[in-house]
Amino acid sequence: MTVSETAMGGPRPGAISLNIKDKAILYAAYMGYVKGGGIFIPTARPYRLGDEIFMLISLSDDPTKLPVAGRVVWVTPAGCHGNRVQGVGVQFKEDESGIQARRRIEGLLGGHLQSARPTHTL
Repeated sequence: MTVSETAMGGPRPGAISLNIKDKAILYAAYMGYVKGGGIFIPTARPYRLGDEIFMLISLSDDPTKLPVAGRVVWVTPAGCHGNRVQGVGVQFKEDESGIQARRRIEGLLGGHLQSARPTHTL
């Protein structure tokens, strides 16, 4: 997963661009148990629960970027036990872009959604 953050005049980035080419990485990052879906973003930037984030998500080899707004619902701090990746989980906003992102991700993951393999959050 490639992540790039763009600052917009403050300490928090204005947009995060995610490029996820590998299905295993997408599985590890997707948060299907969150209402409306969500995604884990590896980042060292400080976020708090409830912070708003705008994302541009590229999946597989599709050049189309999905614009999605969301809010932080999960924080994995640096040095977390179990060697978890530092970052945040972002719940997709319940609008057309969030619904489209969830459908696209779940379509790509298909049967993998029922896997018991660990993810970045659970």
